[in-house]
Amino acid sequence: MAEQPPAPKPGTPKPMPNPAEAKPGSMPPVDQLKDRPLGRVLIKMGRLTREQVHQALAVQTQQKARHLNTPIGQVLVELGMISQKDLNFALAAQRGFEVVDLAGRDLSLDLVKLIPSQMASVYRVVPIAFDEKTKTLTIALDSPDNFRVVDDLQTLMGFKVITCIADSEEVAKILGRYYETKQDSLSDLMSEIGSDTTLKALENRGDSIDLDTLKELAEANPVKRLLNTVLMQAIKERASDVHFEPFETEFKMRYRIDGVLYEMVPPPKFIAMAISSRIKVMANLDIAERRVPQDGRIPLMVQGHPVDLRVAVLPTIFGESIVLRILDRSNVSLDLDKLGMREDDMRVFRQLIDKPNGIVLVTGPTGSGKTTTLYAALNELNSIEDKLITTEDPVEYDIDGIVQVQIRTEIDLTFAKCLRSILRQDPDIILVGEIRDKETAEIATQASLTGHLVFTTLHTNDAPSSVARLLDLGVEPFLITATIEGVLAQRLCRRICQVCKEEYQPTEEHLMELELTPEDIRGKSFYRGRGCTNCNNTGYKGRLAICEIMTLDDEMREMIMAHASTNLLRNAARKRGMRTLRESGLMGIYEGITTIEEVVKQTITEE
Repeated sequence: MAEQPPAPKPGTPKPMPNPAEAKPGSMPPVDQLKDRPLGRVLIKMGRLTREQVHQALAVQTQQKARHLNTPIGQVLVELGMISQKDLNFALAAQRGFEVVDLAGRDLSLDLVKLIPSQMASVYRVVPIAFDEKTKTLTIALDSPDNFRVVDDLQTLMGFKVITCIADSEEVAKILGRYYETKQDSLSDLMSEIGSDTTLKALENRGDSIDLDTLKELAEANPVKRLLNTVLMQAIKERASDVHFEPFETEFKMRYRIDGVLYEMVPPPKFIAMAISSRIKVMANLDIAERRVPQDGRIPLMVQGHPVDLRVAVLPTIFGESIVLRILDRSNVSLDLDKLGMREDDMRVFRQLIDKPNGIVLVTGPTGSGKTTTLYAALNELNSIEDKLITTEDPVEYDIDGIVQVQIRTEIDLTFAKCLRSILRQDPDIILVGEIRDKETAEIATQASLTGHLVFTTLHTNDAPSSVARLLDLGVEPFLITATIEGVLAQRLCRRICQVCKEEYQPTEEHLMELELTPEDIRGKSFYRGRGCTNCNNTGYKGRLAICEIMTLDDEMREMIMAHASTNLLRNAARKRGMRTLRESGLMGIYEGITTIEEVVKQTITEE
């Protein structure tokens, strides 16, 4: 425990009366306080005397002698000279923020509607004024440390934003009064949009809309509120993607949560172009171009952590289909121990990634967690002694200390070209996002032969199939045997919700899907999720990685040289202790972590 500061000596000036009752309206102009020392700011605010500041500085000096680096503001609070509220106001004024008093303030309905309730609650922000002519929104934040919200509001709302600071308790009261008890429902927003005459005028217009109208649509407040409510909800629900899909008679919105798509309340068809225009404006894309695909990104800061939205626009026969991939670092643990691998699998995988050279392959379909596993491996190996370089398409998460390169096929910056240049950068460990062709495969094998450890991915059904895939690409068997150290195949199965988990007896049909007999399951229990508010009535919450790891020994290398079939390789690997994906899934079922349906969906029967 840190030592407590000494109590004030007898005879020192007493704190000013009732510092917590300070009113921001009585403060000097901000330009007199900005960038001034904190003590000077508090004196100007009338909260302290010079003697009190000197006394606090003396206490801070004594603490530094005891190796306690307490900020001067905290020393003042601990000495009882100022309140935490005074300190927050002073820090805000020091950074150049106006301080406002929200006590007893009423907000108009038009002002409240400018910011969707979910966004107000997530960002802890209150609108206090709006200038229609200049599209300038004045907001109150509960902390000067929350200033990054300004960029997000400008991106999401399209307004110029002026920031003030208010007492956190008063901000909480306003939020509770106007927002948190009146959450925007998608149904209400759809009704509002349906009755908006400007938007309704778009009905049956097709593509005959000029650029000025598109810009106007992108700035329409109902469109902004709908899109922002959808995005905040998606981030809150930990969705990985949001889909906006135009069809002949309807416009669909869907979330992907734990690998499964769920449909939302569909908006009116005529709003499709307004939504696509708004997303393009936020992602700095060309709103006039509706004939070719476009890609972009929208960086946000939600509740103190960065969230990256990757935007993919695809022209279809009924309009533009848009998918937003949500890359939320707070949802992804780049820690090997938190990936959910079994202890014995983790031990084998760690032995593979600790090798001095060779290729470690991770295989599986799109969305099976390959990239997350490799990022976690790189994160563990990331040290000052080694140089790590990645080449990816796209770079999904930036990691300090690792050099990451984005593939750009439009300028012919391919995996193969990039990999050649990387080898001249003196790396120790290389990540190749994916082996797609013979050229990339051969350069990766050459890199491992020259003393590098190479991580890469392939699209195959299981671990033994990766050998056949490399042979199909044209890689020589002797190169495969000389470089491949091991292959990890993985799938993601949804976890049973722990809140509504219940035991049940599966039917014979269910057991037959797993080729299980009543004798196989004697004494074993089966579980499923009943469905509750915690899991959106799906019965599932979160996902579990199931793995199979094939390592190569001399005998298996000889089998590859002799062009042994995938089945022979699989049988040889199982004799050496490899647990197949189906077997890993069965262990998850028996332990009550996942269900029969999930394992059947994600794995195939071994022949």
